[in-house]
Amino acid sequence: MKRREFITLLGGAAATWPLAARAQQPERMRHIGVLMSGVIESDQPAGVAAFVQMLQQLGWAEGRNVRIDIRWARGDPAQARRYAEELIALGSDVIMASAQVALGALLQTTRDVPIVFNTIPDPVGAGYVDSLARPGGNATGFIMFEYSLAGKWPQLLKQIAPNVTRAAVLGDRSFAAGVGQFAVIQSVAPAIGMEVSTINLRDPGEIERAIARFAGSPNGGLIVTTSALSVAHRELIIALAARYKLPAVYYRRYFVTLGGLISYGYDFLQQFRGAADYVDRILRGKKPADLPVQAPTKYELVINLKTAKALGLEVPATLLATADETIE
Repeated sequence: MKRREFITLLGGAAATWPLAARAQQPERMRHIGVLMSGVIESDQPAGVAAFVQMLQQLGWAEGRNVRIDIRWARGDPAQARRYAEELIALGSDVIMASAQVALGALLQTTRDVPIVFNTIPDPVGAGYVDSLARPGGNATGFIMFEYSLAGKWPQLLKQIAPNVTRAAVLGDRSFAAGVGQFAVIQSVAPAIGMEVSTINLRDPGEIERAIARFAGSPNGGLIVTTSALSVAHRELIIALAARYKLPAVYYRRYFVTLGGLISYGYDFLQQFRGAADYVDRILRGKKPADLPVQAPTKYELVINLKTAKALGLEVPATLLATADETIE
C-alpha cells in the first residue's frame, strides 16, 4: 500500500464515524502515539487503519477529541528509539506499539507513559511484562500466539506435501521467541517423520546460499517462523521457495497473498482492533497493569492454490475444508 493510498484510507474512514460519537462533546483533546516497527510499504498500514476505525467506533474522532501521531521505524532500533522519544515529548497520553522493535524502544525510553502493544510473540520471556495475567508496569496488549502453535506448522507442511521428510526452519537466532518456536517444531517433527534444521535470516546472501544448499537434497520443505527479519526478507524467501520447488509454511496470511504456499497464524487486523479497545479503556481511566495480556482467540489457515499447482501439489480435501481462505 502506497503512502497516498494509506492517507486516503484513513481519511475516508471518517464518513463511517457513528452519529452518537460525533454528537459527544469531549472534555479535552487526548493524544495517541503510534509507533510501528515496520515500513509503510507493507500490510501494516491496513492494521493502522483498522486501529483508527475501531477507535472511531469507540467514540474517538481525529481532530475532534483525539490527535493521532504515527511513526514508522522501518525495522531500525535506533530510529525506533528516536521516534519513541519524539512521541513522548509530544505529550502522548498512551502509545500503541506494534511489534518488538517499537515496544523495546518505548520501554527503554519510558516506564510511565501507558503502552499498548500488539503482534508480540513472548512479552514475558522478553521481560516486557511480569506475567500475562498481571502485566505490572506500564505496558500490556496482545500476543501473536502461544508457543504450542508452532507445532502446527510442520504438521501442515506434511499434510500439504506428504513427501517432505526434511524441513529447514527459517528464523532469527538472536530472537528469543525464535528459539522457542524452533524448540516446539523440533519436538513435533520426529513423530511425523520429519528432520529439521535451521537457517538464520540475518543476511540475504547467506539465506540464498543456505536454501540453495538445502535444496540440493530431495524431499525438502521450509518453515518460516516469526521475526521482523522474516518480513524484511519476505520477497526473497518466497522467490527462493518457488525457484527450488520447496513447499513452505508461513506464520501469517501476508506471505501467502504474496505467493507463499500456506500459512497458519493470528488474525493480523484483530490485533490492531484489540489494541484500540485497550487504548480506549486506558484513556477512560484504566491502567495497563490492570489489563491482562491477551492471546488470539482465532487463527487463520490460508492456502495459495496457484502456488500449490506450480509445485505439483494436490491439496487434500480435508485441508481445503478447514481453510479460512484460498487464493486462486
